[in-house]
Amino acid sequence: MTISYNWLCDYFPDNLLQKPGPELVSRILTSVGLEVETLQPYSSARGDLEGLVVGEVLSVEPHPNADKLKITRVNIGSGENLQIVCGAENVAPSQKVVVALVGTTLYPESGEPLQIKATKIRGVESAGMLCAEDEIGLGKSHAGILVLPQTLRTGMAVAEYFRPYSDFIYEIGLTPNHMDAMSHMGVARDICAFLSHQDNKDYRVKLPVTPSFGSGEKGKQIKVLLENQRDCGRYSSLTMTGIRISESPKWMQDKLKSIGIRPINNVVDITNFILQETGQPLHAYDASEIRGDQIFVKNLPAGTHFITLDEKDRKLDAEDLMICDAEGPLCIAGVFGGLNSGIKNTTTELFLESAWFNPSAIRRTSFRHGLRTEAAIHFEKGMDISGTVHALKRAASLIREYGGGRISSAISDVYPDPFPKTQILLKYHYLKKLSGKNYHSLAVKNILLSLGFEILREGLDDLLIAVPFHKPDVQQPADLVEEIMRIDGYDHIDIPANINISPSVETGREGAAIQEKVAGFLVGTGFSEIFTNSITNSVYFSESELLTSVRMINNLSADLNIMRPSLLETGLESISWNINRKNSDLRFFEFGKTYETSQPGKYAEINHCCLYITGNLQQESWKGKLVPVDLYYLKGICSAICDLTGIKGEIRRLNHPKLAAGIEIWQGEKIIFVAGEVDAAILRKFDIRQAVFFTDIYWDNLLDVITGNSVVFSELPRQVPVNRDLALIVEKSLPFETIEKTVFSIGLQKLRKVQLFDIFESEKLGTGKKSMAISFTFQDHEKTLTDKEIDGMMGRIMKTAEEELNAEIRK
Repeated sequence: MTISYNWLCDYFPDNLLQKPGPELVSRILTSVGLEVETLQPYSSARGDLEGLVVGEVLSVEPHPNADKLKITRVNIGSGENLQIVCGAENVAPSQKVVVALVGTTLYPESGEPLQIKATKIRGVESAGMLCAEDEIGLGKSHAGILVLPQTLRTGMAVAEYFRPYSDFIYEIGLTPNHMDAMSHMGVARDICAFLSHQDNKDYRVKLPVTPSFGSGEKGKQIKVLLENQRDCGRYSSLTMTGIRISESPKWMQDKLKSIGIRPINNVVDITNFILQETGQPLHAYDASEIRGDQIFVKNLPAGTHFITLDEKDRKLDAEDLMICDAEGPLCIAGVFGGLNSGIKNTTTELFLESAWFNPSAIRRTSFRHGLRTEAAIHFEKGMDISGTVHALKRAASLIREYGGGRISSAISDVYPDPFPKTQILLKYHYLKKLSGKNYHSLAVKNILLSLGFEILREGLDDLLIAVPFHKPDVQQPADLVEEIMRIDGYDHIDIPANINISPSVETGREGAAIQEKVAGFLVGTGFSEIFTNSITNSVYFSESELLTSVRMINNLSADLNIMRPSLLETGLESISWNINRKNSDLRFFEFGKTYETSQPGKYAEINHCCLYITGNLQQESWKGKLVPVDLYYLKGICSAICDLTGIKGEIRRLNHPKLAAGIEIWQGEKIIFVAGEVDAAILRKFDIRQAVFFTDIYWDNLLDVITGNSVVFSELPRQVPVNRDLALIVEKSLPFETIEKTVFSIGLQKLRKVQLFDIFESEKLGTGKKSMAISFTFQDHEKTLTDKEIDGMMGRIMKTAEEELNAEIRK
């Protein structure tokens, strides 16, 4: 939520002798639960036009070395005339112009700031700059230099004439329950309540004066019919004639611009102004476009076509609440207007709407059509149903003042079933129990009254409270306690000297501990953790994957319509994003979930840990050559995770539709790892032109296996291990895993490790043959191994290799 300090000050009461400064307001807002994330100064002209003075052009001569340039002499009121080279066609003697002196920093309408320096232009010295409107940030025109009125004093600061609007802007991290603070008056109400409590005085928000008005001359009378009273509880409206569409007043434009709203015209700006002032969205229709002089608030059949203000043809849902005339729809209620019914430059009569719509209905419609408008965001939080007429009158009076309009109808206020106020019984002992503070009853009553609550009954130890309509989130006594505590200030809650707690035993943390252990290892190895969106695009996935996928009912956009059935695609989005920004050496890991459904209403969430690797492990330098990542590096990482978690899995060949080559690791009947190189066809979908290696760890299976494993501790061996090497000539198709499994199947108790350290291929070895150099590590925990024992074990290994693997021992 963006809030203007100057705008807030308009609603501070007159009996507040000294208005709090911007910094104090920031502290107050954070204290009452409206956390200020940023406080920034604002100016309608960046740099506040500092360094710009009014100059008088004394002479204009052609530049000797450039046809389009001119040499000017300019009086800046300091007794010394400046020579400035200028390229504007409209520069002429006797003009009053904007002069940027040497050292001045210009802040143009677009582009980077520019510092003015003394320079030579085509051989002629120039000491300053004559400025156009866009060059000093006052507009977009670059047709020529900005010519000022002749009455201005030469040498005066340009800021004295233009008087740029300055302000302080707050960005508030508004929590969803604070719809009452989605307006300047709502924020001012909290500030006044805080100051009232702290100063022990009664400060109330100063409401803008709304002059009384009658119906005036009779004009178009439009009848309102509520067919759906559940989704539209109140509909207030009036008509106006004699409207003149023009610019809104400068003060209003300045306030809207300061909070990031672009001015459009007087009527639209006034409705936006009222929204930011009161929090009540309004909608203005061109009354000449309303056919049959009737407004119907109703639902239309599913599939009905409606062209919205952005010129898109949308198909309506049967649940969409619509504002219609006698012939068809005009507006998606509370969300977005229609193409033809809006205010145009030719509009002379309008129909003004101020309504209360069901928050749930507005939210569903807004997400269904992907229209996250300011009006929808306000309506879906729950509006103050008692404020529709006030906002309507306020807007009508401003339109009458700044648009020349005449009110041509009485206010129509269709409110068939008035809402009752919520009543809550607050007991003082409950307040003390929940807050931890003993509040005086008078302080409690004053706080609640300052926020707009009504005290219906006052007992000895309780209060019966009526909740104002601008506080729809207050539904129970705990909510009242929160209101009292935040206005009093959370810092004023005393911390007791002694805190009594019951010791608890934490259970079920084993999974989190393993996750932390693996994440720490990966970070230490050079990986970075990423978090990708669980909602993704269905176009990434095959038809077979989509059969069991979980689709979004109210998707945020057409590109985010499915819960991910795989983490590969969302990770590749991150890879692609980084590569496109010249960051191509990447090692990512992510803990996340995939989602699937086997039948309607039954959903499954599956936990994964995925690794994504691409680019180079080591850049080329004087210390070494370029080292690209490959499948063997990925396998090494997987093996290290297995060792870290105690997995003794079986390595199998990969069979995966999205990976071109790789391995699978199984333990028993559970698959733990899938690792390989991503298929090129998958990479093309993400415009990735370099190899990407991917590992999917089925985290639930890994935890199940670890839970079933028992940890065995043993004393560290005292004896030194012994290594022996052996070169085997085998078939090229024989994988090392087969050799390793065969050797361990012999059952040698003192064999600790089998490691491949070299592969050699040559025609001299024979057709289809390769040589594999393997290191065998032996160790006895009790004594030193003798050569005879080691030779005996090596003999058994060589014999088994020759008989079972058809290997030849290379001499």
